[in-house]
Amino acid sequence: MRIETATEPGNPDVPNEDFVSVALPAAGQGGSVVLLDGVTPPPDNGGCVHSVPWFTARLGGALLELSVSRPDLPLAQCLSEAIERTAAAHRSTCDLSHPLTPQATVVLARWGLDSVEHLVLSDSVLLLEDPAGTVSAVLDDRIDQLRAAGLRLAPLRNLDGGFFTAAADPSVAARAVTGSTPRSRVRALAALTDGATRAVDLFRTDTWATTFALLRKAGPHALISHVRALERADPAAGAGKVHDDATAVFLDL
Repeated sequence: MRIETATEPGNPDVPNEDFVSVALPAAGQGGSVVLLDGVTPPPDNGGCVHSVPWFTARLGGALLELSVSRPDLPLAQCLSEAIERTAAAHRSTCDLSHPLTPQATVVLARWGLDSVEHLVLSDSVLLLEDPAGTVSAVLDDRIDQLRAAGLRLAPLRNLDGGFFTAAADPSVAARAVTGSTPRSRVRALAALTDGATRAVDLFRTDTWATTFALLRKAGPHALISHVRALERADPAAGAGKVHDDATAVFLDL
């Protein structure tokens, strides 16, 4: 099995808010991968005394442990319990009702002998490659739909009719995009934060298929380097955010 990960902060002077981890084996077989993209907080840190990296490490660690130790739990339930654990760790010191209390997007995949399960919440991406080399993207496209409708995103976070991230409310797990694919139909997979998908969804120079081909050929570091080159060539494209934290993980199963 080939497993490669890479991550790079958008600003070297600011802590990276992404999280990625892979566990092998899960309950004696298979494995699990967790990828989180922390949401940059407002100046008051969303009423929380903890940093976003603290939050993503807590949430990501709990999610990885639950997904591998409890194969009987659906992935949405793993996420719900991980959110509750993380909220309990700072409920007594922080304002968890703040709309920008620390939070993150989520990609979770778990595979065994028979299936590959997936969960995606918000705008990070999971890519699945079948034995013929066809690449499909698992997306939570609510943000794209809201933007296409010309709506402001900020007032619609974690609200009906808006979009959802993992923060302090365990019920948000029910809003995630979930599913399962027969193990025989997945040759490889990749998970990407939106900082690593900019060649596709911001600059539109690449497709999910060419992105996956680059990951397979040269690995996640090469993908991030490719994105950084595009950002440097057109620094205005990011609407004030020239670079973003970028994380990618590739698994050839």
